[in-house]
Amino acid sequence: MTFTLAIIGRPNVGKSTLFNRLVGKKLALVDDQPGVTRDRREGAAKLADLSFTIVDTAGLEEGDAATLTGRMRAQTEAAIGLADAILFMIDARVGVTPTDSYFAGLVRRAGKPIILLCNKSESHASEAGVHDAWSLGLGDPVPFSAEHGQGLNELYDALREALPVQTTVVYDDEEEDAARPVFGDEEDGSELDTSKPLNIAVVGRPNAGKSTLLNRILGEDRLLVGPEAGITRDSIGVEFDYTRADRTVRKMKMFDTAGLRRRANIHDKVEKLAAADAIRAVKFAEVVVVLLDATIPFEKQDLTIVDLVSREGRALVIGLNKWDLIPNQNAKLKELREEADRLLPQVKGAPVIPLSGLTGAGIEKFMEAIFKVHEIWNTRISTGRLNRWLTPTIEKTPPPAVSGFRIKIRYMTQPKARPPYFVIFGNQLDALPTSYERYLVNGLRETFGLHGVPIRISKKGSKNPFHDGTKRKIW
Repeated sequence: MTFTLAIIGRPNVGKSTLFNRLVGKKLALVDDQPGVTRDRREGAAKLADLSFTIVDTAGLEEGDAATLTGRMRAQTEAAIGLADAILFMIDARVGVTPTDSYFAGLVRRAGKPIILLCNKSESHASEAGVHDAWSLGLGDPVPFSAEHGQGLNELYDALREALPVQTTVVYDDEEEDAARPVFGDEEDGSELDTSKPLNIAVVGRPNAGKSTLLNRILGEDRLLVGPEAGITRDSIGVEFDYTRADRTVRKMKMFDTAGLRRRANIHDKVEKLAAADAIRAVKFAEVVVVLLDATIPFEKQDLTIVDLVSREGRALVIGLNKWDLIPNQNAKLKELREEADRLLPQVKGAPVIPLSGLTGAGIEKFMEAIFKVHEIWNTRISTGRLNRWLTPTIEKTPPPAVSGFRIKIRYMTQPKARPPYFVIFGNQLDALPTSYERYLVNGLRETFGLHGVPIRISKKGSKNPFHDGTKRKIW
């Protein structure tokens, strides 16, 4: 039986380090300065034969509910309410502080099983802090070192004791993933697998409203929001089921990411780590939503972000957030869609969706655009259809001759999707101009509806059997 464990404690006691150790990946941002974590982050953790959900939370600090500190604490209190047990962590080198004592009372009132972890206990200097932890009244303190992995056996025993029912291990045979279907030459196909969650990354400049949008889609205040720019630091993935207009339910995993500024403007180490985490979320996503502030759209940084999405080969949806602030909306939308096609030729035709994360306007059309572009990203076109299009296209506009040699394109095929990838076969293809490749890409996009996705093309020439590699002079 699975269970949920929340890591609670004041700032800089090592909660994110423990989270990373239990999930086996460096998912949470870690730095020496306190207060790096702000949102709560969930991960699939393993400890020996136990599998469970671990929740990393912001450091507990006192503050008014309206302040950023107060909103961070509200997120931590929500994690406490959803957890089956609590890992209350202190810094053994510092010992018990008044803040530890205050929040120990908070977790005690939650009525959940509590495991007291004395982190940073790898040295003899921490022994006094471990003994001091008895004063919190949370049971036996467990000496631990999240950095070095010491005390994992003791943590395992404490979990079995705190949650005897949930930690009863049931062994199930894992089902093997189904093999991808094989497509014939004369049938179009798709690599779309609706049984797996659709991974979506929401990226954009700071204060574009990414967290507000995700909260609106989820229908709850899951992510920390506020008027301050740069609140989000970790890339937080949230899994949920979305019911479409046709009543079908789709599993999704949406990643809220830190705002991306120009690299030259980033000087803070934590912001650099947050930006790297956001870029990593783009690399692992299938669909990337580039969220723009509709009041100041298509800044240079927005174009840079879209270029990153294109280079990584991800499907793209452009969201125009804060649309409720725009006057004369119909004319403005037409103008921005034309501007998108002009500024972003590498993903020409990408859906540009007006919406408001604050009011919820346009959310349904926005979600349908995500599903549509994901289907396009997974599309495979049969070799027969491709070449029935290619032949008249080449006859209408043949490739130019280069240095007196005629470039001959024989046929084209699509070996894979995600994103659509095409291979051209022929002679002298190394000399094929970039402009002609762009002509073919635009034709593919318009003919087969490949809007909003990058298109990859490679060339494969045939070897001349009479050429031995030496240059010969003809007289």
